[in-house]
Amino acid sequence: MDTKTSYEPPVAVLQVHNDKELDYATTETSTTMSSNNSSRRSSLSSFDSNNDHTAPLELGLVINALQTSLAEQEEEEEEPVRSNTTTDQPVPSPQSTSSSTTTTAATSVLPAATFGSKGLKREEAVIVDYELDHGVATTTATSRESNATGSANLIVLDCIDPKSVKPNNLTPREQEKADEPILRAMHHLFSNRFMKAKRLFEENAQSDPLHALGLGSMVFLKALMSSSQQATDNAIKVLMSTYSLASAQIDNSTKRNVGGTVIQYFASYCNSIKFSRGSGVPTNITPAKPKALETHKVSTVPNGILRAHVVKAEACLQMAILYLLQETITGYIKCGLNLRRAYSSYSIVWQEYKRMGQLHNEYIDRDTISGIQFGIGAVHLVLSSLPQKILRTVAAFGWKADKHLGFALLKLCLEGRRARASMSSVMLLAYYTTLTSLCPQILADQYTQPAIETLLDAQKAFPNSAIFLYFAGKTSRLARNLTLSTQSFVYAIDTSKNEWAEVEVLHMCSYEIGFNHMMKNKWAEAAAIFQTLSRERYWSQPIFMYLTGACLDMMGQRTEAILAFAEIPHVIKSNRNSKTSSTYCIEQYILRKVKLFQSSGYQDMDMTMCALEYMYLFNAYEFMEMAQLEQNMALTDHALSRILEAEKLEYSIRTTELLPETPPPEYYDQRGALLLIKASILNAMGRYPESIIHLNWIVDHKNKITADKWVVPFAYWEVGMTSWHLDQRIRGKGFWEVALSYTSYDFEYRLAMRINLALTRAAEIGISDKQQASAPISQFEAQPCDSITQSQCNSDVEDESNFELQDDKEDDADKKQQDDRSSTKSLNSDSTANTENLPDKIPAEMEIEQVVDQLKLGSENPAAIVEAQH
Repeated sequence: MDTKTSYEPPVAVLQVHNDKELDYATTETSTTMSSNNSSRRSSLSSFDSNNDHTAPLELGLVINALQTSLAEQEEEEEEPVRSNTTTDQPVPSPQSTSSSTTTTAATSVLPAATFGSKGLKREEAVIVDYELDHGVATTTATSRESNATGSANLIVLDCIDPKSVKPNNLTPREQEKADEPILRAMHHLFSNRFMKAKRLFEENAQSDPLHALGLGSMVFLKALMSSSQQATDNAIKVLMSTYSLASAQIDNSTKRNVGGTVIQYFASYCNSIKFSRGSGVPTNITPAKPKALETHKVSTVPNGILRAHVVKAEACLQMAILYLLQETITGYIKCGLNLRRAYSSYSIVWQEYKRMGQLHNEYIDRDTISGIQFGIGAVHLVLSSLPQKILRTVAAFGWKADKHLGFALLKLCLEGRRARASMSSVMLLAYYTTLTSLCPQILADQYTQPAIETLLDAQKAFPNSAIFLYFAGKTSRLARNLTLSTQSFVYAIDTSKNEWAEVEVLHMCSYEIGFNHMMKNKWAEAAAIFQTLSRERYWSQPIFMYLTGACLDMMGQRTEAILAFAEIPHVIKSNRNSKTSSTYCIEQYILRKVKLFQSSGYQDMDMTMCALEYMYLFNAYEFMEMAQLEQNMALTDHALSRILEAEKLEYSIRTTELLPETPPPEYYDQRGALLLIKASILNAMGRYPESIIHLNWIVDHKNKITADKWVVPFAYWEVGMTSWHLDQRIRGKGFWEVALSYTSYDFEYRLAMRINLALTRAAEIGISDKQQASAPISQFEAQPCDSITQSQCNSDVEDESNFELQDDKEDDADKKQQDDRSSTKSLNSDSTANTENLPDKIPAEMEIEQVVDQLKLGSENPAAIVEAQH
């Protein structure tokens, strides 16, 4: 399926030098932990035993290769844009791929990586063949669950007696000395020495809030990596214990009399109300005079109390992020409650911090200051990325988040190199990569370079960190270097071997590798990875079963794909906790898709590109190479041609049978989804005018698209994106606002976040509705293509008299006739991969189209009409 074209993506071969050996002397690996993790590693980790896995895998090498790749891409973009005209290529059918490719491709899942002068080649890096997987699948699931119980990897905090928590009376300098183990533990955590970090945190986790928060941060990261409800529940439980411990220390430190707790409660409540009505943290605080502070004329809150407040707030912040990622109404409400509690504590500490002025270092320890900067900065970034639809549900604040303040505080935290510096790097990288993945068309140019700079800063302290290598893989994808992205994920898997988060890193990176394979149209490799992840029960078993079936269908293995799809409804039904899971929305989309296939006896699968549809929903086309985009567009055209063939067949029945049992064909949902995919591919290729005709068809027939309701709002998103790149940005904003008006469809909040990011960016660069009078948005008026029936986008049938516009004062029957003719015209234009190269085929196809047209209009002798026209 991979065809060679003139476009060659930059490929960077990373040289891993063996002269810088890792210092494993400081890593005290537990025997129990090692054996337990080894038993849990699936067939995904079957690496060649002859390879040297102890070589340091420098993050800096990945970043250097990434920067080289970006520089080469910029040079290519400066060259003259090559013509959009493509050569004739046969339309590849999804059925044409031989089934024998499954076994051959499974042995080369990852690109070979060359290591220095040794020339070692990594083979079968991620997967062995299906038969081996099948042999162990039935035995590993139960053993993993049993091994997890009582494992050394499990992090728990025992019940804390609030009365036993002692007040913290250390001075700032004494506190910094006491917190040195925290700094060492954080360094171990981001250097892949997870068990060493865990032991350091556990030493005082039952009595010190910051040690408890260290454990909470570990399970927080693990929950993000595993994406499992069990890991999320465990993380929330540990963070709640941390919250209780910090609250108890605050209470025991401030309780001076019987009414102390009550007074503190009301003071905290009043602060919460006051700060929620403002514009964020209090900014009108007048710093106290240094002499007043030195002579104790102005009282200050003790450092121990401020430190506990920061820990309490950060625990709430991490819980809020976990609830937010569940993408459920209940999750959004709980997210709002935790954000409110977090910001209440942060505001109290911020008020003291500002009141101390330039002398804050004398009254607050540096790790607490680091916590203030990280926490308030993270809250601002999280809230600034949420759309109004989610903010109304969260209902956390009445003030507007300040994204620039968030960036400034997180960068200050990084410069301080204290306890939260590493978490600040993670927050910034997560923000850059997640938001750019959601809206790459608008944000890629803005955030890719800052992400690289953040990685450069992180690699100075953590050259082999699996966590930062994961983000290096995500950043490489944003730069359209999928080869480097896959290599980074492989290195992340390698560096986490025999450690606390081994399985989680393996699963997380394996999914990303599989998604990269989909973007390179390597369906066999992707199917093998997704099948194994499904057996490992990572993230969502139904989703990986669906992706496995979708990839098998792209390989032409229809029977195997149907078998994979057929199991999905039963698996979803047996999952009792699916409604509270973060994957619930995706699973419901998949379930509806499979039920539609089942209702037609899987006869309509030729008209649906499941894999391409999933890739569209997750913005894959913006990161793909030109050759793969052209292949996918040809596949989409092939599916459109199958719809045309089915319509011809079903209408031919109506020429010979009176009142046939077969209903008139209605493939609006299938055609709408395919045209949306094609328009998105054209936009990703920079051929924006050519996408107009397809998007117009979707908008014209939006009332007839009833099953896949998500198609219409996503089409408006693409319409806005097309307008944006055709220098009609005001109208583009209008289309995005129309998309926001739609509700109750699949991936609603995902699209809302994408549109919010685009609208926010438009506001930042000064695009305002006041600059231009608003225009009607039902059609692309004043565009290069005014409508479907007035296309100037290389449509082969635009000059045919049968498709001319009729008068505006037509009656209802004539309007229906015009609609049907427009539909047929768009179909004829969309069902061929390269219409501009097929002028000789137009007359023959037009005869067929006119027959179908007249059949729709109820003509008794359509053949005679065609002959008369000739």
